[in-house]
Amino acid sequence: MSKPSRPSNPNNATDFPRTFFVTNRTANGRSLFQSERMANLFIQILRDYMRAGKFTVHDFVIMPNHIHLLVSIPGNSTVEKTVQLIKGNFSFRVKRELNFPGEVWQRGFSDVRVPDERSLMAHQEYIKNDPVRVGIASSAEDYPYCSTHLKLRKQAGAKAPKQIAT
Repeated sequence: MSKPSRPSNPNNATDFPRTFFVTNRTANGRSLFQSERMANLFIQILRDYMRAGKFTVHDFVIMPNHIHLLVSIPGNSTVEKTVQLIKGNFSFRVKRELNFPGEVWQRGFSDVRVPDERSLMAHQEYIKNDPVRVGIASSAEDYPYCSTHLKLRKQAGAKAPKQIAT
């Protein structure tokens, strides 16, 4: 399998945050993320790194054989380092915790720099509609492995009345 082209130059790292649209496929295009356990582990890894301040994920979708991320990285890091953290930690944990044998990811990844609000919104829309476009969900809100669905669940939980323990 060929390594995807990457338009971003790692030497362009600066002292200010940058946002990227990142895509990565699974090894041999296998549908590894059809498993709820695999998808939830990937989401947990994103959350852990966000809590640690490594990067900010604005939106994501986990498709059966690839992922899309809209991620902002701090000025002292690179998109390469960010993707290395995500892919490496996921590969390590999926093998250890879920006894997954073999390769998880395709070599390399694709990224596009998001220079402005218009580009950000276009990439958000692409991420939101990917499960619908390929026919695995009737709406982004119904697809459990995307930021759209999780944001709605979080909002619904915040609006729900608190239960009083008796």
